[in-house]
Amino acid sequence: MYRSLSSLSLSLSLFIASVKKLRMKKASYVVLCAVAVVAMLLFEAPLMAKAVTCSPLQLSSCIAAITSSAPPSSTCCTKLREQRPCLCGYLKDPNLRQYVNSPGARKVASTCGVPFPSC
Repeated sequence: MYRSLSSLSLSLSLFIASVKKLRMKKASYVVLCAVAVVAMLLFEAPLMAKAVTCSPLQLSSCIAAITSSAPPSSTCCTKLREQRPCLCGYLKDPNLRQYVNSPGARKVASTCGVPFPSC
């Protein structure tokens, strides 16, 4: 009887060890998947940032703030941040330069926390 209790104990120990290994494998798999998802998001974020369509009309919500002492709206600041990669192009455009380079536009950019470009 001692042998069968001993072998039962050994079998139980082996079973517990197998379950622990399986749990560790599952945990490792979950961690690996999470790391892969985070890596994909990090690598894709710069690609999404490059997909800006430059359109000065997107900044129409900023006109009141640029031409008066009114503070910029949250929509204006959001659009200005989205259009930030386009600002140098707007500064180089003779039709837009006077508006984009105006003191009012600089004030709006500063208020929105968007660094004014030096192109």
